[in-house]
Amino acid sequence: MMTQALQFLLETIFGLFVLAVLLRFYLQWARAPFHNPFSQFIAALTDFAVKPLRRIIPGLFGLDLASLLLAWLVEYVLLLALFGLGGLFTLKADPSVFIAIGFLATLKLVRISIYILLGAVFVQAILSWTNPHTPLAPLLNRLTEPFLRPLRRIVPPLANVDLSPLVLFIICELLLMVPLLWLENMAMRLA
Repeated sequence: MMTQALQFLLETIFGLFVLAVLLRFYLQWARAPFHNPFSQFIAALTDFAVKPLRRIIPGLFGLDLASLLLAWLVEYVLLLALFGLGGLFTLKADPSVFIAIGFLATLKLVRISIYILLGAVFVQAILSWTNPHTPLAPLLNRLTEPFLRPLRRIVPPLANVDLSPLVLFIICELLLMVPLLWLENMAMRLA
């Protein structure tokens, strides 16, 4: 019972931090407005870990590699802790187990990234009908536009209703169900 409580706490605390660091990475990638209150909150929440890491790991092509690596490292440590608490391996485990856990951490980041995109599209769709001029709107537009723009060229509006978010939802759900789930199951078998 204590093990389950500890696993829950670890997943919640580490998971929220990974989410915040990934959001920081994607907000910078999308060139989202930094003066937005949400962007400032994410930066303030993650600065203590990202700024020192930036001294060691430089950016590349405008990408904040320090944030991405930090998200991966935190996810890796979380998975190691969860596997350790579950008694799934000992310290004398085969090195391939640690490689499989690293691969699983990468897949978990991809899963979280897809959920970030789904959440941004969902909130953007709701806000477009209720309050399109909210301060969060420009930030959501910057995050979702690279994914919705190509779909808008293919899927025309139907009675002035943009169906591209629905198509993006379907594509993302298929990605979560088929290749990502298969790869995660394969990594779990290796671990």
